Amino acid sequence: MQNILQGVTVLELGQVLAGPFAGAIFADLGAEVIKLERVEGGDDARNMGVAFRYGDALNFHVFNRGKKSVAIDLKSAEGLAAFERLASTADVFIHNMRPGVTKALGVDGQALCARHTQLIYCEISAFGHTGPMHMQPGYEPLIQAFSGLSSTNGGPADPPMRSGASVCDQGTGMWAVIGALALLQRRGHTGRGGVVSTSLLETALGWVGQKADAYVNLARLPERHRSGHPGFVPYESFETKDAPILVCCGNDRLFAKFAQELGHPEWLSDPRFSSNRNRLANKIVLLEILIPLLHEHPRAVWLARFNAAGVPCAPVNTVPEALEDPQVQALQMQSSVPGEDFVLTALPVSFDGERPAHRSVAPRLGQHNKEFAVPVKK
Repeated sequence: MQNILQGVTVLELGQVLAGPFAGAIFADLGAEVIKLERVEGGDDARNMGVAFRYGDALNFHVFNRGKKSVAIDLKSAEGLAAFERLASTADVFIHNMRPGVTKALGVDGQALCARHTQLIYCEISAFGHTGPMHMQPGYEPLIQAFSGLSSTNGGPADPPMRSGASVCDQGTGMWAVIGALALLQRRGHTGRGGVVSTSLLETALGWVGQKADAYVNLARLPERHRSGHPGFVPYESFETKDAPILVCCGNDRLFAKFAQELGHPEWLSDPRFSSNRNRLANKIVLLEILIPLLHEHPRAVWLARFNAAGVPCAPVNTVPEALEDPQVQALQMQSSVPGEDFVLTALPVSFDGERPAHRSVAPRLGQHNKEFAVPVKK
């Protein structure tokens, strides 16, 4: 299982996050991932923060575990020749270079796939492969702002907020892998590769799709909720006597259990609260009753009672609290790096009950040039 993609060779010309994350997924799944880097300095992520190990920042190690590094000068004839040789035997090429760079180098999708018909070419951009802005570069917070995604975060009175995780960068890396795997399947039948195009903007529009579809089809946007849901009540976080708890009453049956546990069975016959649609119409009234009730006991008490009653609920954890939880520990998402004294988060997928492990530490710049006979211009 550890070598589920053994025999697949991936060239990654990636910077910082989206491209490198796609490469890291391939590496964890057993593919040989050859990371192509600038001779001077390599991937910018090597310096994205203080030195963690071997002079490189932690972010670089997170997204480049299990790869091999080849320092290459694509502006030189020798470097381009070496690249062509690597591409001739590769299965997948992933890049998130600035728009126009690949065209200038003669390694754009159309040209490279014409020379190497087996190659699956994955191009990652900020704004997409077409349209008036397709040549513009972009970064995670810019795309979240531009796509409307930031406007959906927070409560009604909050300013637009970016998501805490780099959901556009990492999501785009995932789409690149999904697209590459789809074309690998097709190539098994046709013998030919092809071009996969994806972008941070398309990923962001995918994440905001539910709200965009409501606007397009219903001419309205759902209300903003910091932790809640526009279609269910109660379905959000509440403060207890000591710490916040999140409750999800996703149907009337669950609300009935919730009301019984709170000692208010009369809510079930109250026309204001008897159905979810009625609770939506009377949400403010219901919350005015709920908030002081939940303040009466500590979170642990409510968690025990709601769980026993079958009411979906969870503590609103900090990251350390989540990592210490027995359920999280049972999943073993923190995986050791072979030969190293640190751990990194593993892939969130298992095969036949086994999670892919990290194969090796992130490479030093140009560590594998000799292995692939790629000269380094002095």
